[in-house]
Amino acid sequence: MTQQTKLGLGFMGPAIVIVVLLFLAPVLLTGFFAFTNMSTATGISGGTYRITETVLNALPTDEVRPEIVASLSESQFVVDEAGLEAMRAEGLDPAFIEELAERHGAEVFTSGDDLEDAMKDLDNRPRSIRVIKGAVDMFERSLRDRDFAEEAAFTAALDDAVVDLTDNERVVIVQAAYSGWTMTTSNFSRLWSTPQTGQVIFNTLFYVGMTLLLFNVGFALVLAITTTFLPAGQSAFFRAVWFLPRISPSVLYVLLWKWLAWDTGFINAILGQFGVPDRNWMLDTTANAWVFVILINGFVGASMGMIIFTSAIRAIPKPLFYAAQVDGASRWQQVRFIILPQLVWPLLFVSTYQTLSLLTSFEYILLSTEGGPGSTTEVWSLSAYQTALSNYAGNLQYGYGATMALVLVAIGVGASLLFLRLFNFKHLVGRPRIEQ
Repeated sequence: MTQQTKLGLGFMGPAIVIVVLLFLAPVLLTGFFAFTNMSTATGISGGTYRITETVLNALPTDEVRPEIVASLSESQFVVDEAGLEAMRAEGLDPAFIEELAERHGAEVFTSGDDLEDAMKDLDNRPRSIRVIKGAVDMFERSLRDRDFAEEAAFTAALDDAVVDLTDNERVVIVQAAYSGWTMTTSNFSRLWSTPQTGQVIFNTLFYVGMTLLLFNVGFALVLAITTTFLPAGQSAFFRAVWFLPRISPSVLYVLLWKWLAWDTGFINAILGQFGVPDRNWMLDTTANAWVFVILINGFVGASMGMIIFTSAIRAIPKPLFYAAQVDGASRWQQVRFIILPQLVWPLLFVSTYQTLSLLTSFEYILLSTEGGPGSTTEVWSLSAYQTALSNYAGNLQYGYGATMALVLVAIGVGASLLFLRLFNFKHLVGRPRIEQ
């Protein structure tokens, strides 16, 4: 390895570390989580095996017999060595313990009352009913609400509790009782079978398409071209004003829009003078909500696009404009034949970058409408965030949310390749004709 190569790697080292830690690792982890059923209920570490009422209700009746489910839901009382040892540890009469072991050792009782009656029939029974009832509790053997750290221990306890359990029933019960996360591909089939998925896809396409075409590219391009033909002082002033949405804090920026639209806001203060009833213009209808969502995000994207397009236009040699004016070209002809052909690279960058930004960012929608009214302005990224990290139900579904994020990554890669194809990227990076 040459000294120059070492020096280059030394300079690239920090950038490589940042890319691996902040981009590659999160993407790989997202891909891994997407193939799990990880959630708040399962936790992120290993789980235990536990029979609960929820597990019993979820057991499929076509795979587990009803009598098996019933037996799992009931407690049994078994006179075993563990119970007898517990009696010795409590200091009970050894004669009582020995007689119970001799007459009822390994016997199974379906209820505590039956075992209590059997103890009362012993010659060496305690005189205190409270002591007998305490002894009965030491022999209670039930899988209900008991935690097993290992599958082998749970399976052994399951076989002891249910005598005629089949292999298939055992597998189904073990899988249902496991409280930890497992690897699965069901998230993807669940994603496309969920009814609201279609609505979220439509919302995302509408939001990205309208915001990109109307503001991030269209309005930004108009602003850049318009300010180009203004005097230097005026153009600098307009660029500074339109750049304010980009540099404003998101919370403050959205709060200003809410002040404009809410019940006691600026719009109602003006329209109230004409007898128009007060209302929340941002959330009263779906159409109004979309208008504000697109405006809020559009002005932020338009300010960035305007700066990039303006810089590209200013880089065009002035003699081209002078020659066009001498030839009698109008302003529109200068825009069409000089400016627009020179903006292919900036248009490619802005279109790709803003599409990826709109696909993955949701903070302005979350702060303004929270996806409402209802879920009519909920886009894919916001839905993934609410599924995995914040929802009213409290059960955060990390695996399912990661699946949505992974699909979003695939859509972003596909959109990027589409833009490269649309703008003929191969031609843009090809050798100039003069060098061929």
